[in-house]
Amino acid sequence: MAEGDTLVSVDYEIFGKVQGVFFRKYTQAEGKKLGLVGWVQNTDRGTVQGQLQGPVSKVRFMQQWLETRGSPKSHIDRANFNNEKVIANLDYSDFQIVK
Repeated sequence: MAEGDTLVSVDYEIFGKVQGVFFRKYTQAEGKKLGLVGWVQNTDRGTVQGQLQGPVSKVRFMQQWLETRGSPKSHIDRANFNNEKVIANLDYSDFQIVK
């Protein structure tokens, strides 16, 4: 397995104007486009959080997207990524929006 194909899991939380701007929908679409699995949800703190799983090269691309792009009407102040680990298998079969 090539270096960029190693499977990783990482948790994320995005801060800024990320609720009420279709951030979850765009995150789900971008994750699916990249072939990633995981989830995304709004928090009571006004942030968006979730988990990404997939090949490390695709996860890195998605992290960059979450940090700098997001949905067209969003304004991202910062993105926190933690609990990154190498995994043997994916825990999810799809990229879900959690209510």
